[in-house]
Amino acid sequence: MGRYAGLTSRGQLTIPKKVRDALSLKAGDTVAWTVMDGLLIGTPRNLRFADLAGFLGNPPGGPATLEEIDAALGDAVGRHAAGDRDGSGRA
Repeated sequence: MGRYAGLTSRGQLTIPKKVRDALSLKAGDTVAWTVMDGLLIGTPRNLRFADLAGFLGNPPGGPATLEEIDAALGDAVGRHAAGDRDGSGRA
């Protein structure tokens, strides 16, 4: 899909309605802008955390209990605080 947008004297762009609709953009949404090889790339950042549920598929070994998650986070924080970034036991 290709559309044109004019740049205002204040440096603002209006994203065309067909583009906003195709990306489900609404007022207040954020768009991340990147320049790559002379091209301007706009990536919508309008997903909620809940929209990502199941994105990675089922966890290996099945779902974890809250206690297992809490223990794993505690271990990871402890390793991070000790400088052990890869879980090898070395700082």
